[in-house]
Amino acid sequence: MATTTANPLSEISSATVDAAARLAKVSMDSAERAMAVQLEYAKGALSQATLNAKALAGAKDVQELMALRSRIAENTLENLMGYSRSLYEVASEAQSEFSKLAEERMSSFQRAVTESVDQAAKSAPAGGDLAAAAIKSSLAATTAAFDTFTKAAKHVASFTDAGVRGAGNGKTRK
Repeated sequence: MATTTANPLSEISSATVDAAARLAKVSMDSAERAMAVQLEYAKGALSQATLNAKALAGAKDVQELMALRSRIAENTLENLMGYSRSLYEVASEAQSEFSKLAEERMSSFQRAVTESVDQAAKSAPAGGDLAAAAIKSSLAATTAAFDTFTKAAKHVASFTDAGVRGAGNGKTRK
């Protein structure tokens, strides 16, 4: 009888190990992608700096120098915006994966606790069903709060995403 009650809890432990492994994988993949973005940006910045230095060295007068300076500043700003967008995408995708994992874990936890409470209620003395109902009610309230928090976080994320994408679509003056 004690074996059946412990079974859902052992499933929680096993699922926790799996979730930790997925969390580590998402973290490592995201870090790898962020480093790749940074390395690519550094290579591009070095190449652009070389081109800029050559162009500045070849300037024939002050007006050409000022025009180059303006164009270089504009290109640098565009490159920084692209770099920021790329890093934001990496972070946003990681956040999405973390949220998905949290939702899966919450669902799994709720299911395991409900099964454990149901099993315990079956073997409980008279009146035990009231305690089981109280636990289920508390679990339902916790789940509702988690769902509300998740929806709010997704709303904020989509609002932020729209803002970042909108800022990236702005045209600079030429």
